[in-house]
Order: sequence, then structure tokens, then C-alpha cells
Amino acid sequence: ALSEVVLAKGRTGGSNRSLLFMLHYNGRNYYLFSGQLLCTHVLLCVFTEHLKEKLEEYMARFVKVRIVRTKKREGLIRTRLLGASIAKGEVLTFLDSHCEVNVNWLPPLLNQIALNHKTIVCPMIDVIDHNHFGYEAQAGDAMRGAFDWEMYYKRIPIPPELQRTDPSDPFESPVMAGGLFAVNRKWFWDLGGYDPGLEIWGGEQYEISFKVWMCGGGMFDVPCSRVGHIYRKYVPYKVPSGTSLARNLKRVAETWMDEFAEYVYQRRPEYRHLSTGDLSAQKELRKHLKCKDFKWFMAAVAWDVPKYFPPVEPLPASWGEIRNVAANLCVDSKHGGTGTELRLDICVKDGSERTWSHEQLFTFGWREDIRPGEPLHTRKFCFDAVSHSSPVTLYDCHGMKGNQHWSYRKDKTLFHPVSSSCIDCNPAEKKIFMNRCDPLSETQQWIFEHINMTVLEKINSKKNSS
Repeated sequence: ALSEVVLAKGRTGGSNRSLLFMLHYNGRNYYLFSGQLLCTHVLLCVFTEHLKEKLEEYMARFVKVRIVRTKKREGLIRTRLLGASIAKGEVLTFLDSHCEVNVNWLPPLLNQIALNHKTIVCPMIDVIDHNHFGYEAQAGDAMRGAFDWEMYYKRIPIPPELQRTDPSDPFESPVMAGGLFAVNRKWFWDLGGYDPGLEIWGGEQYEISFKVWMCGGGMFDVPCSRVGHIYRKYVPYKVPSGTSLARNLKRVAETWMDEFAEYVYQRRPEYRHLSTGDLSAQKELRKHLKCKDFKWFMAAVAWDVPKYFPPVEPLPASWGEIRNVAANLCVDSKHGGTGTELRLDICVKDGSERTWSHEQLFTFGWREDIRPGEPLHTRKFCFDAVSHSSPVTLYDCHGMKGNQHWSYRKDKTLFHPVSSSCIDCNPAEKKIFMNRCDPLSETQQWIFEHINMTVLEKINSKKNSS
């Protein structure tokens, strides 16, 4: 398949800028939405021939659009570098192809860069439904970009110290979500652009975020700039292998995270033996720019991240199998994902067939949620309940308590504060569900295999004091 790049330049508010789009196997409507709104301010990167003639016909009406083709798929990172090298505008704006910009989205970004040319700015990313193209804000709307120590992108609340009198004012963010941002072109290249050693995609948002903060700049999210993003149900093209993504993340960690990279390796031990390729140019760039260390970044920029994602995981309150007193059966999540209902099953340690299908180890940790897996190796799903009579299901962990907030009490009940109910079960049907709390009912009594009473009492005393 051919790779195509479309570039256009324009002026808004007196600032000359180039807008860069990354396209690969997207429906034609994606282009038309953005093309109609942005007119001559579009850079498109297309890695398919299925829209070749139609795209050229459509773009022919825009006299400032230029199409440049590469001979193979280069991946997001290197294609963006190609586009940035061609662009002539004072400000580069990067967007994914599956986006739709909102009214007056660009001036707020340019204004922040005009105030400080060493600033990278990101719009608020709204959600466009992949089925019917409905448009809505993300849950929580304005939040800071963060990461956990497996290098998954996260969003955390803006702390009171950073909240502005006017909620429309830009606010500092430690890391960006990914592909949507604007930057002064000269500053982008002063920072070395993207690390060209990164492959396809993945990790580049951390690299550019760490780099801008540690090397004398800053990054802001801008609430008045809104861009909708289509979160697709499936990706219509091949994505990089796990090794490629892992290599990228290790390359970023080795270049920028200093001793904090060890916290990543503790959670991802398979990264230790991956080859990063030659890092000498990146380390020389860091030295040349007189960049600060990652300890400074964590203390001065991402100081609130450890509250939600501590580098050293606190000891759990309880973990292991969860056995019901009445049934003498164990909770089993069967390695399910979001929406999986928890059920009872014969406890593996009682001689049940030891197959991969069973998942009977859980951790009740400092976040006061319950996750499948042993401490330090939990999955990203949590026990979740929506009412006092609902099933107990797995749902993506959000770390905000709510429906995923649990309390393990002295009477062995698992209490759900939001619904003021307890986990119950039907031993005959092996069903697990919420019910009105009855501390005398053995079907509501659960025994964790391991309990750290010091941690558990600390959690419970904190609740009682509040």
C-alpha cells in the first residue's frame, strides 16, 4: 500500500501554522468531516490505496494542499516526523485522522503558544461514538494526564492547588494522551522531534511529554479547545507486536526515567532483557539540552501521580482465594473481562482441576477495590456492583471508588458503601450478587486466604474516622 502525506498551511490570528493529520485505513467520512472544517489547514498521512483517487479528487479543490507519497508504511511516529520536516508553519498541530474538530478549537491553542513558545498544548479530547457519531465529553471532562508504572496512560483529577478560578483556563498536565497537540515548530526540532528509534507507535506520548518538561518547557491542556476523537471498536489494520511496543517503552524509560525505570521493570520483568537499540544520540540530546532528571519531574510536575499510582505498591489488606463460609466454594472470575459476572466454583486448592480457566486469586488493596491476581500482578479489572440487588461483575478499574469501593469487615462481610449492601451468594446455583446486609447469614461471610490485619485495621479505622 502507498503512503500519502497531505500538507496545507494557513494563518489564524496572525500565527502561521501547519496542521498534520495521520491517516491509515479510515473511512472516507473521517476525511470529509475534518477537511470541510479545516479547509486548507490539513496534513494527511494515508497508508492505503482504497481512497487514492477519491482523496486526490476531493483535495484538488484546496490549492494549498500538497500530497507527498512514501513507498511503504512507516508507522505513526516516523510519518509524523516526515510531515513535520516538510511543514513550514510557525506552529505544528498534530491530529489523528479519526477526529472532528469543534468550533473555534485552534485559537486557544495558538494563544498559549504565543504566551510561551516552549509550551506544548493539547485540546480537550471528546468522544465520538464509533457507531452513530454521537459527540460527548469524556467522563470527568478536564483531568490531568498521568501514567501507572506499567506505562498505561491514566487520567487523574486536577488537584486543588492547580484548579483555576476560571475553569476554562489552561492547566498543567504531566503527560499527553497521545496524538493531539500543537507545538512551536522550532521548539519541536530543538527538542529533537520524536525519537526516530521508536517503531510504529506507542510510547511516543511519554517521550515528548517527559522531554518538554525536563528540558525547559511545559505542557498544558486547554479546555476551550475541543476535538472529538472516534474510539473505534476494532482497529482495521495490523498493530505493532507486543515486542515493538515494549521496546518503545523501554527505550523511553532508559532515556528519560533514570532510576525510576526500575519501578517499570518490577512490574514488567520481561522488559529487562529487551534490546532498545542505540540510545547514544538520545542521551547526548538530553545532555546537550541540559535537561533535568526524572526525580525532578516527579517532584515538580507529576507530584500528584504517586497518590494514585505509587512507585512502591503499598501492602495489600487481604489476598488469595475468597471462600464462602456457607458454600465452602470460592469466587471465580474465569479470566473474564469487563461485564463478566463473578460466580462460585470448587476451590482449586481443594482439588479442583487446575486449568487455566479458573481464576481464584484476588487482591483487596490500598485503593479499597478488589482485583483478580496476586499483589503486584493484579489485572486491570475490579469487582463492581451497581445496586443492592445487582450481580457482582468485573469492570475496568477506574481508581475513583464509587461502584468499585469495598470494605472487608470484622463479621467477614464484603460491604459496598455506595449501595449499602453486601456480597451474597446462592450456593446451589453458584451465583454471586448484592443483597441487604445480614451479618448472621453465612452466605454473606467470606474468608480471604491471607489477611494483613495491620493494613486492614488501618483502612477500616480511616473509614470510621471519616
